[in-house]
Amino acid sequence: MITHFAKVCFLVILTNIAYALPQDSHTQGGIALIPLPEYAPIDVQVSFRDMRVPVIANQNGRMAVVGIPLAATAGEASITLTATNFSDSLSFVIADKDYPEQHITLKDTSKVSPDEAQLARYAQEAAEQKAVYQTFTPSSSSWPYFQMPIKGAFSSPFGLKRFFNGEPRDPHSGLDIVAAEGKVAAAPADGTVIQTGDYFFNGRTVMIDHGQGVISMLCHLSEIDVTTGQSLKRGDRIGLVGHTGRATGPHLHWGVSINNARVNPLLVLPATTP
Repeated sequence: MITHFAKVCFLVILTNIAYALPQDSHTQGGIALIPLPEYAPIDVQVSFRDMRVPVIANQNGRMAVVGIPLAATAGEASITLTATNFSDSLSFVIADKDYPEQHITLKDTSKVSPDEAQLARYAQEAAEQKAVYQTFTPSSSSWPYFQMPIKGAFSSPFGLKRFFNGEPRDPHSGLDIVAAEGKVAAAPADGTVIQTGDYFFNGRTVMIDHGQGVISMLCHLSEIDVTTGQSLKRGDRIGLVGHTGRATGPHLHWGVSINNARVNPLLVLPATTP
């Protein structure tokens, strides 16, 4: 028999889970929250573009949290549901989003047009980061509770079409937060340090695995204070703000990847976050 106290505790848990849900935005660089049908097996796995997708639970049942790449084509898309002797698909629509342009002038032209050695270094570093983004670590069915890794104004929002010294480059895949050199940067949610490095473009970087293919990247640090494999709680210190790599001044770049798709970090915050 379930006691009144147990019912209250259960409702509190469900309320906290619901509060911590990411924000639903079916656009390029957004997040699609897709309810799973009740008939789907308990061990169902969900995939989008051949990448496994997080599945979370709330008071209304189970839900797929689908990261939508910036390069995704607007229109109808689908996720695949698979389990033993079970297969299904669910459709959703991706809306087109036109991000603004940003033009940046860099004195260090090597960060705009790298030489052969620098390009080789970048290729190796990009492969390392790609492997991290493709990681899927099973975890609980609740969504990680995110907070800003540091307080500050946004110097470059997510998704900007970027031009360096007049030359087009990849869109901005994270959020740049202005902060003073040496200010403490924190883990945005519970997780495990999966990679650290000093990269050509990203500078000193920490990557955190939050489980189920949800990865945070924090870049341009002046100092890294964590090691690979270290467990972190939300708010734990991970390093100090700097301007290493391709940066025009001190700031923290925070990127979030879900199922190997870079999404707007503001969307992983609860909708009620100031």
